[in-house]
Amino acid sequence: MQPHGINLSVTHIIVQKTAFCEHADTRFALRKCFCYSLCFGIASCFLLCVFAKPITCFLVHNQVPHYLFYFIGVSLPFISLSSCLNGYFTALRKNGKNAISRIFEQTLKILATSYFLSFFMPSGIFYACLCLVLGEMISEIGSFLFTFVLYVLESKKHMVKQSENQNYFKTILSISLPVAATSYIRSGLSSLKQLLIPNRLETFGLSCKEAISSFGLISGMTMPILLFPEVLINSFSGLVVPEFAYYDTKKATSKVSYLTERIFRITLLFSVGVLGVFFFYSKEISFAIYQNFDIAPYVKMICPLIVFMYLDSIIDNILKGLNEQLGVMKCNILDLFTSIFFIYFLLPIWGLRGYIIVIYISELLNFGISFYQLKKLTHFKIDFKNWVIKPCIRNISFFFCCLLTRSKRSSYHQFAHFTNRYFSW
Repeated sequence: MQPHGINLSVTHIIVQKTAFCEHADTRFALRKCFCYSLCFGIASCFLLCVFAKPITCFLVHNQVPHYLFYFIGVSLPFISLSSCLNGYFTALRKNGKNAISRIFEQTLKILATSYFLSFFMPSGIFYACLCLVLGEMISEIGSFLFTFVLYVLESKKHMVKQSENQNYFKTILSISLPVAATSYIRSGLSSLKQLLIPNRLETFGLSCKEAISSFGLISGMTMPILLFPEVLINSFSGLVVPEFAYYDTKKATSKVSYLTERIFRITLLFSVGVLGVFFFYSKEISFAIYQNFDIAPYVKMICPLIVFMYLDSIIDNILKGLNEQLGVMKCNILDLFTSIFFIYFLLPIWGLRGYIIVIYISELLNFGISFYQLKKLTHFKIDFKNWVIKPCIRNISFFFCCLLTRSKRSSYHQFAHFTNRYFSW
């Protein structure tokens, strides 16, 4: 019962208040969001503690003691409250504070986990799990306290009389509850999808080990490489939400269209360039990372989707900024239903090739629906000549230049090898 939408709710509410210079209401609004987060965090903790034994029995087959989930439950209210504060700083464009808080959290997690492991690691797997859970719990509590101190220091800069004449719970619930509900549905469907893939690959004729290995080859080795450059996009995509929420509140449609075109163009040019690198250098990248060429064919087969995956990521954040987060979630749920349907019927027939086809269907469907939603809201225009055709021509030209350079180097090495053998003889 974690409030998945509270971060987004806080961002929208604070942006709306600051857009109309209603700074007096921001602290009161954040207090209401705190109450909402705390209620859901405590409820989540309670439910996890109540169902700890059934979860341990049916999901992990009693491999770990149930009271480990009690420690996890303790951290849930603090995660909820931290999410609230992160949304507040995002709305104020203070993402540096979120970054500092995240670094503090990870550092504390590493130090706490290492400290506990140094004492308990030789004692067995149970104590190792206990160390990891305790490290996670301490880092979440410490992260909240650190972020709260940053909030107190920030709020002192805007000491104004509070206005308590508005009920924010309706706004909070209208954003967070639909997002939370669809997030739970999406999580369940995603888990079903991950469990179904190896099962249907076994139906194709692979053994259990081969099915899991083939699935891991794509989802665990190929996809992380293809999605790694997206880190650069994700670094600024979070900033898109408050910006678009601000201009949407101001009804500045021309500014929304201008920003959409600019962001779309930059993302498209970047993704086309990354696509060229992965397509033309799949073997080199595969060998550099894994010291073999096993994933090179899959990198080359799936990399054309990079453009759609990267664009879909940024489009989702733009839509969230325009208060269309429910549409984004519906699109993701439809995508999962479609993927599960095709996984069930295609994988027993075509095996791993069927899974790659499912990835194409899923990504293209998700992008198509998101793009349609964005086009309907912003009416921005795409310059295919400068955004698509020219970058593709540059990629192809660059590839042929590299190919020509390679052939010259190959001829030189063959000549050198021949002369060395001749003189040594």
